[in-house]
Amino acid sequence: MKIITDTNIHLAVILNEPERSTIIDLTSESELIAPEVLPFEIGNALTSLFRRGLLDKQRVLQAWEYSQLIPVDLRTVDFVHALEIATRFHIYAYDAYFLACALSLRLPLMTMDKKMLAVAKELAIPVVEVS
Repeated sequence: MKIITDTNIHLAVILNEPERSTIIDLTSESELIAPEVLPFEIGNALTSLFRRGLLDKQRVLQAWEYSQLIPVDLRTVDFVHALEIATRFHIYAYDAYFLACALSLRLPLMTMDKKMLAVAKELAIPVVEVS
């Protein structure tokens, strides 16, 4: 199965969050796909955690290296479509990139973001729930 994976899914795995095992179980036989902005989002999230004192420099760099071990097919984003979704649902463009990717490829979305899940359901995007 192919799945569009949100940034928070990747972060949960690389930072060893409680959902890590569930995510690995749900995706172990899947091909992971994400918009081409994924590496930028991961880098931004890691430096945000650093700035808040939650990760030190070594852990940021280690987490980045772990993120690069996860095989993911990065896809081009239809920015106009994503911006239409973002403005329609009053969400961040970064979230809309993942939704637009799922719509254009007709694939399910895996995210732990409740707002994104709600928008995905409104757009009739199948979701893979992490519980």
